[in-house]
Amino acid sequence: MLGIIYLILSVLIGYEISGILTGPKEISTDTNRIWLVLPASFGTGILVVTWAVYIISWFASVTGGSDRPLLYGNLIVLSAAVLILAFLLYRRKKKAQPMKPESMVTDRSRFRKELVFFGILLVFITYMMFYVFYIKDGVMYAGLTVCSDYAPHTAMMRSFSLGNNFPTQYPHFGGADVKYHFMFQFLAGNLEYLGLRLDLAYNLLSIGSLLGFLMLLYELALRITGRMCCGIWTIILFFFRSGMAFWRFLWEHLQAGDLLTVLQENTAFIGYTENENWGLWNFNVYLNQRHLAFGLLLVTLALYLFMDWLEAGISHEEKGLQWLGKRFTAPETWKCRQPEKALFMGLFLGLGAFWNGAAVIGGLLILMGFAIFSDGKLDYLITALVTVFFSFLQTKIFIRGSAMGFQLYLGFLAEEKTPWGVVKYLFWMGGIFFLGLLGLVVFLRRKGRVLAVSFLIPTIFAFTILMTVDINVNHKYIMISYAFLGILWAWAVCSLWRGKVIKKILAVVLAVCLTVTGVYDFVVILKGNGYGHRIAINMNSELTAWLAENLDKNDLLLTPEYSINEVTMSGVMLYCGWPYYAWSAGYDTYYRAAQAVTIYTTFDSELLKNLVKQEKITYILYEEDSQFEGQDCREDVIAENYELVYENPGGSIRIYKTSES
Repeated sequence: MLGIIYLILSVLIGYEISGILTGPKEISTDTNRIWLVLPASFGTGILVVTWAVYIISWFASVTGGSDRPLLYGNLIVLSAAVLILAFLLYRRKKKAQPMKPESMVTDRSRFRKELVFFGILLVFITYMMFYVFYIKDGVMYAGLTVCSDYAPHTAMMRSFSLGNNFPTQYPHFGGADVKYHFMFQFLAGNLEYLGLRLDLAYNLLSIGSLLGFLMLLYELALRITGRMCCGIWTIILFFFRSGMAFWRFLWEHLQAGDLLTVLQENTAFIGYTENENWGLWNFNVYLNQRHLAFGLLLVTLALYLFMDWLEAGISHEEKGLQWLGKRFTAPETWKCRQPEKALFMGLFLGLGAFWNGAAVIGGLLILMGFAIFSDGKLDYLITALVTVFFSFLQTKIFIRGSAMGFQLYLGFLAEEKTPWGVVKYLFWMGGIFFLGLLGLVVFLRRKGRVLAVSFLIPTIFAFTILMTVDINVNHKYIMISYAFLGILWAWAVCSLWRGKVIKKILAVVLAVCLTVTGVYDFVVILKGNGYGHRIAINMNSELTAWLAENLDKNDLLLTPEYSINEVTMSGVMLYCGWPYYAWSAGYDTYYRAAQAVTIYTTFDSELLKNLVKQEKITYILYEEDSQFEGQDCREDVIAENYELVYENPGGSIRIYKTSES
């Protein structure tokens, strides 16, 4: 119940805050403002309230020495939220200025259609979130196509709900800083602490984030095209991607004569480019990386608001190069239009950096494209500087050393790192979606062309710049481009459909080409996460409870290379969990893996004790028949030197304490 109250208070606070950006005086639009206000209230409220809880909890733990910091953080912030809302309500009543929700609906006929559409969308998203992740009868189930990222995410959640992760560490690489954006997981953990079951906490946040993002994406499409059908088709294209994978898959198995059998039995993503079979390009990304949608909610709000600036820039009467030149020389090009709004939007984007950093970077790249063609460029500069300042501030607080680097890396995942290699990669990965834009822009007017250039910038970034050790991470920038470029393809489909029979046929062909690979991917998601394709973890595990009760934030537990299991669900700090998670986040897993192998395999007691002390490992977990980096783990030397403090009921897991305290 307290978790639900937290969410309600956050949305109400967000309604008051977001009014600065989305109030009727701030936005002149003939759309139904309710679809702007609801996601803006959710996003800004969750953002501000959760940061307040985190900061107070941090001080309660680090400065105050509390072992229950979330108690103080929630008590103070939620009490303050109630007082603030009560004061605002009192002031409205005193001034006879009640809230007027009816002012949010200007087109009642379209509102009824939108209500049905978003209702269906809500049911669909809710079903999918719980389909791939849920708890039943004390057992947590996670689908096989999504459980990989859930390993570090659930560990982070549990480090807050069951532990005291202040200053915050990365549970799969404990004892170090936190380089990965974690605030979404902190909120889910805090909601579990407040009484919500873990799956409810995680799924409710995910549903609100994705639905809110898609509401804003719909509104952006509606504003750009003026057509409701374009908004709906933009959402359809978001769920079902373009690509050549299905057509090639179809052709190969038609030739082999086993198409029907394979279509019925296949539970793996199809793809012919590197790692496409991970599900890098389909809806599985948003089921897997739930925090991405929250980041894109904030980004889409910023893009919608800055459309005022962009539309002012493209509305000038000059043509061609003369118009483009004026975008840098005319006085109105640089003069601030609404610096206060720009300041607040920069604040919200900056605070979103540790919710999803890739979304914030992608958003800034698109805004850079907007700025080139807009009036009021100084407002863009204000937003960018404020965003960068708050992002930089957070990295200095959470990360030791450099947060990221910029390295020229041409070609992304293309086999051939050449222009022609990139073209071939885009064709096989995206079908007509990216390459077809070259033809589509011929039919677009100035506004559409400007948007096409701006929305493409994150993709260009993905193919040229490397910021982390893992190039696969760049796929998020391409996904960001994909979400917004879908608006232009939705316009093409809807425009063709309004023509004569031949154009309607072309519209159907185009729609099929743009979605068929994604439709098959979605079938794989359903099959790949259904019965027999889920991992199951006992949420009432004695091992989980013992670890959560006996280990604290200063303890470091050496385990085999665990991904997600009863140990990681305790939220304790692992010396070196599954290496890929920590490696891709920027940690030196090679060093720790080498030390762990030595500890688990050495015959030398002195070497064992010296390494354990040097690496500040306080507990060692041994599991029978386990391996580390492919080498068999041994227990005898560990057992000779350290005290056995836990053995699970089956006797397969034993934990040794290495510290004397």
